[in-house]
Amino acid sequence: MNRNWKDEYTAFRLKLLRYICGCIVLSALLVLTLYLFFWRQRMGNWIVWGLETLFGMGSLEAYYFYAEHFRGQKPLFFGAAVLLVSGVLLWRVFCGITRYFNEIDQGIDSLLADDGAKICLSPEMLPFERKLNAAKQTLEQRKAETAQAEQKKDELVLYLAHDIRTPLTSVIGYLSLLEEAPDMPAEQREKQVHIALQKAYRLEKMIQEFFEITRYNSRQITLIKEPVDLYFMLVQLLDELSPLFSRRGNTTALQMEETLVVHADADKLARVFSNLLKNAAAYSYPGTPVVITAERGEGVVRLLFCNQGPAIPADTLSALFDKFYRLDKARISDTGGTGLGLAIAKEIVLLHGGKIWAGSRGESIVFTVELPIEENIQQK
Repeated sequence: MNRNWKDEYTAFRLKLLRYICGCIVLSALLVLTLYLFFWRQRMGNWIVWGLETLFGMGSLEAYYFYAEHFRGQKPLFFGAAVLLVSGVLLWRVFCGITRYFNEIDQGIDSLLADDGAKICLSPEMLPFERKLNAAKQTLEQRKAETAQAEQKKDELVLYLAHDIRTPLTSVIGYLSLLEEAPDMPAEQREKQVHIALQKAYRLEKMIQEFFEITRYNSRQITLIKEPVDLYFMLVQLLDELSPLFSRRGNTTALQMEETLVVHADADKLARVFSNLLKNAAAYSYPGTPVVITAERGEGVVRLLFCNQGPAIPADTLSALFDKFYRLDKARISDTGGTGLGLAIAKEIVLLHGGKIWAGSRGESIVFTVELPIEENIQQK
């Protein structure tokens, strides 16, 4: 693309150079023609002929009139003619060049106009036309991204307000009951205090995760990297989360080499795998297996977290990693997750220079994490 633009721009410059050189050559030819007419008397013969024809003068009278009024002023007439020819040709060159500037000016006006119309210039201005159209497309794309970011910010505020309000309302409700009934039985009081405390803990967790995702987005997180044994880490996580899987009769299987090592922040990488496993436990069919596999690529290792659950529409796969997104809208914030788990997982993977994505083939759901194996990984 860059080479094509250079070739087209070179062609435009050559055309402009040919145009200017042509005007210079034409000017030289006209001046040479005038010189021959003046200094070789050809123009004098034409003037005498014109006096005879237009004014009815005799040959001798016309010759004397020419000799008295024109012959002595020949250098003056010649100079004036040269200036006239040069002025006309310079004006032609000026108009030819400024025509291109006018086209560029019109292209810039169209660039600034929010009309979506394509910018069209003359054929020789094709490289500039492409540049202006590319700039216009970039501006339109950035405008759309800005509008989308603004919309997401508004949605973020709404989601946050809704998710915080639910446990906060519960806390206020239970505390109000305790305040209004000081003689409440000890057993009932203990139960309501416990519920209010659990809601408060949930509220605290939500606020902590919200600040955490904000820190990841602003790149305020520092990774402490060290060699991480992926097999050992996943064995530990599966053991810790076994009650979560056994609650619905799900089984887990780890199918990977025991020698896979990456250079990463162990705590944050464990957070990624934990969030993916918790997500699999929440959305798997009861009694189905959750399988973790790994495969080596060129300089990377890919870990696949597979589970059986409701099919995910293709147009919502990328949205799974958006803040506060929940696939199951029926899971209200009081019973479901905060909607930040996968978003945090994505930010951690990106900080490690890796990638994360989701796939769905029917009821087989696969989350893939790709991490560089090399030790010296440049942080984004």
